[in-house]
Amino acid sequence: MSERKIIATHASTILVGQLATMGYSITDVAVIGHYSVQAQAALSVAGALFIMVYISLLASVQGILPVWAELLGAKKLAQLGASVRQSLYLAGALCVLGIVLLLGAPALILPLMQVPVEMHAAVKQYLLILAVSLPMALGYRVFATLSQAIGIPHFVTWLQVAGLAVKVPLTVMLVNGYAGLPELGIAGSAWATLCVQISLIGLAFWLLNTQTAYQQLRLWAKMEPIDGQQQREFTRLAIPAGLMASVEVSSFAIMALLIARQGDAVTAAHQIASNFAGISYMFPLSLAIAASARVSYWRGAGHELMAIRLARACLLFGFGLSLLLASAMYLLREPLTGLYTNNAVVHATSAALLGWIALYHIADATQVISIFLLRSWRITIAPMVLYPVMLWGIGVTGGYLLAYHGLLGWPAQTGAWPFWAASVAALAITAVCLLGLLRNKLRSAALQAHKRPMAAGV
Repeated sequence: MSERKIIATHASTILVGQLATMGYSITDVAVIGHYSVQAQAALSVAGALFIMVYISLLASVQGILPVWAELLGAKKLAQLGASVRQSLYLAGALCVLGIVLLLGAPALILPLMQVPVEMHAAVKQYLLILAVSLPMALGYRVFATLSQAIGIPHFVTWLQVAGLAVKVPLTVMLVNGYAGLPELGIAGSAWATLCVQISLIGLAFWLLNTQTAYQQLRLWAKMEPIDGQQQREFTRLAIPAGLMASVEVSSFAIMALLIARQGDAVTAAHQIASNFAGISYMFPLSLAIAASARVSYWRGAGHELMAIRLARACLLFGFGLSLLLASAMYLLREPLTGLYTNNAVVHATSAALLGWIALYHIADATQVISIFLLRSWRITIAPMVLYPVMLWGIGVTGGYLLAYHGLLGWPAQTGAWPFWAASVAALAITAVCLLGLLRNKLRSAALQAHKRPMAAGV
């Protein structure tokens, strides 16, 4: 099978799993949206706070994927198994941090962002339940990252699809109080997520114990003491990955909190629009994960030119795919947003936002693929510095000024669209800068790869 087919197969497999995971959020938004507008507004705030923490922690673990893919390419399976065990120290530290943030952040952030008081109790209860699920979620992410790094993402996909099959009916029953269960509102969606996470980590342990692909890594050997050198390598990738995800997700969270003061209808419309941004993001993210794994594999195997060719091909394909998805979102904006709400005002407002989401997606796809490919060459600091300047400095700040104070001669604009317009501008600049970094790195890497055979011959 050709390399492009391998990447395409892995990316499509990962995509199915990512969409299934995204289906958890879609289920919550759709079920809560039909439960009540007030509950949907509370979910927008609670979900934003949770995702800000959750995605940052998952991205930190995901960031170490190139390490394992390179070890696989170099045929160092014993070292790979030891590296996975070392990653559990990282996952444990991240788990403690995440629980502290989920339990402590609401008391500070909700009043600061002027979130209506009537939302506070529901938001805090939602986050408390999901804090309990965090150890299982991070343990499962180690399993998922390993599976993607060694080229067997189908196990992850199967589990995520199975999890969605549990999540949907359980959420409907717990939110609405069907089948004799209590009516829990948005807390019901959190309890359903906790049940799914427990199931996933249990099935992951079963696969690790029974499947040959994992057994050859000898994962269940005695746990080694903390390896400082290995942890530094993890940190070099994990911290920038986590911080960048934190900046990107927090920009969404801050947007949601700032928009919440405009009322339930605008907040609910923004939640629907954000959901489409998240769904569309899964497509380039899946390609980025598959590309990073395969590019890193060939780098570990010592075939730098193959890695460079694959990186360029994946970047071009990803850009074309983003144009296709953006066009589909814009043309189908009315029927798509109608699936999420039966409120006419929320429907009209969210449909209008999808034009901005389409533009956002093109920039988002370009930057995420660039980031994952740069990570394969251990370029992490420059993107990490760029992110807060663009996304917070231009995206969030620009949106806030345009919405509530006016900006560049424009008077203050009502609705959620000023925040999305500023975010489009910020992410477009980010994508261009990252493309420049990647282009320079691929050129220099190609020159070095061509010089090596000559040097060896001399």
